[in-house]
This record gives sequence, structure tokens and C-alpha cells, in this order.
Amino acid sequence: MKIVNRRRMNDESGHNVWRSYSDMMSGLLLLFVLIMAVCLMQAQKNYNDKLAEQATRLQTQDELEQTQVELNQRESEIEAQSLTLTDLQTALEAQAAQLKTQQDELEAARQQLLQQESELAARNDELASRDAALAAKDAELAARDEQLASSQAQLDDRNQQLAASQELLNQQQARIDQIIGVKANLIASLRQEFEAKDIGVSIDAQTGAIVLQSNVLFDYNEAELKDEGVAILSQALPTYCSVLLSPDYVDYVAEVIIDGYTDSTGGYMSNLELSQNRARAVAEYLLNISGSFLSEDQSRELSEKLTTNGRSSSNLVLDENGMEDANASRRVEIKFRLKDEEMIQELSQLLSNEAEVVAEVNP
Repeated sequence: MKIVNRRRMNDESGHNVWRSYSDMMSGLLLLFVLIMAVCLMQAQKNYNDKLAEQATRLQTQDELEQTQVELNQRESEIEAQSLTLTDLQTALEAQAAQLKTQQDELEAARQQLLQQESELAARNDELASRDAALAAKDAELAARDEQLASSQAQLDDRNQQLAASQELLNQQQARIDQIIGVKANLIASLRQEFEAKDIGVSIDAQTGAIVLQSNVLFDYNEAELKDEGVAILSQALPTYCSVLLSPDYVDYVAEVIIDGYTDSTGGYMSNLELSQNRARAVAEYLLNISGSFLSEDQSRELSEKLTTNGRSSSNLVLDENGMEDANASRRVEIKFRLKDEEMIQELSQLLSNEAEVVAEVNP
């Protein structure tokens, strides 16, 4: 069995070799055929190129011969025309001389025209300069007109503002006059009442305040009213407050003020406490006796308007030599403040300023 297989393998190996050889020869033959085909195609192409080149040469030769014939014919025509050109040249020379004369005349005319154009340009420049100056003046006049219109508008607005301010100031002036008149009348009524009751307390003609010396009201460094002080207050306070709270003036009075002052002896805080206690003692006494000379409504009005302040050693009273008057500095001041009275000074200043403005605008 093994021997048969080996023989079969040998037969198959030999068969494969011959088959490979046959394939190789077939491939070589096919390659040879391809090479021959390529060579034949290249030969055919070269032959065709040579035929085309030969045809091109023949065509070029025919064209050259035709061109030579045309050149010969052209030379004959040129020779025929040369005589005509000579005549034409003579005529052209004559025309050239004539043109030269005309050109000279044109050059002279051109120079004259250039001179005229130069003069015209100078005149145009002068006119342009005048136009620019006129335009500048027109712009300046327009600016002035605009400025004048703006100034007039501002002046009109200012006049309207001044008219409104003047009307407001007239109203305020009337209010000030009323307040000043009320204050003057009130002070006059106070002085009249104090003089009628023969109370030995002076009324300040400007403020309407009364000043009571502390040494009359209190013992030294004390805040309890003395009998002598009570006697003075029992006359001064009812008279003072009755006038302030009377129907003629109560609506104008904003505040009834009691201020206590000390001299500069001692510390500021201790003097502040002492001045506050003394002002409070006078206020308490006033409220305690208010029911005896005021109605219930007036007493309530007084309690709402009454304020007390301790001023310590501020606003010292000085003598004629500029030195502190200790006795005069220790005092209790009773005064009043009218409604809107704080505005009187500001309004007066405003009136003065507006009056100056009006005088400047309308000299």
C-alpha cells in the first residue's frame, strides 16, 4: 500500500513540472506577441508621422511659391506707386510749409489765449477771495444774529423768571410785613401791659424777651425759687403769657422759651445742669399757676408751646470794658418765637438779592 502511494506521488510530481514548464512557455510566447504588437504599432506611428511631415513640407513649399509670386506682384505695384509718391511728397512738402505758417500763427494765438486765461484766473481768484470774505461776513452776521436771538430768549426767560420771582417776593414781603407787624404789635402790647401793672421788668424792644437775674430768683448755686423770685414771677409770668396766648397773638406764637444761663465759674457740665434746673424750676412754677390766669384751652396751649433750655455759661454778658459781668450773666430769659420767624432774615436777604438782580437787568 505504501509503495503504490509513493509511485502515485512521483507521477504527480512529474506531471506538475511539465505543467509549470508549459505555463512558462505560454507566458513567454504571449510576452513575445505583445512586444511584437507594440513594435508594429510604433513603426506604424512613425510611418504616419513621416507621411504627415512630408505632406506639411509639400504644403509649405506650395505656400512659399505662392508668396514669392505675390511678392513679385507687390514689387511691381510698389515700383508703379513710387513715381506717384514722389509727386505726393512734393505736394506734402508744400503743404508742410503752409502748415508751418499756420502753426506759427496758432502758436501766437495760443500764447495770447494763455495770457488771457492767466488774467482771467487772476480775476477769478480775486472774485473767489471776495466771495470767501463775504461768506465769512455772512457767517459772522448769522452767528451774531443767532447769539442775539439766544440772548433775547434768555433775557425773555429771565424776565419771566424775574416776574414770577417778583410776584413770589411780593407775597413773601407781605407775609414778612405781617409777621413783623405782629411782632411789633405783640412787643408793644407786652410793654403796655407791664407798664399798666407797674411790673419792674423791662421788655427788650427788639426781641420782646424779659430777663430776670438769677440772684433775685435763686440763692447762689441753687435751683429752688426764693420767695422774692416767686413774688416777681407771680406778676411777670401771668402778664407775659396772657398777652402771648391772647386771641390776637396765639395763632402766631410758635414757642414760649425759658432759657437758663450761668457765669463762667465752675465746669461747663455742672453749669449746664444748674442752668437747666433753674429754667425747669421757672417752667414748673408757670405751669402750676397757669390755671389761675389762663383758660383750660390756653393752659393746654401753653404746655404744648413751652420749652426750657439750659445754656450753661454760653452767651456771657460783658461790661463796657469787655470783661464778664458775672451777676448779669447769671440770668433766666423768657422769650417767644413766632411761626415762620426763622425765615424772615433769609427772605429779607432774598428780597435784597432779587432787587439787585432786577436793578442789573433793568438799569
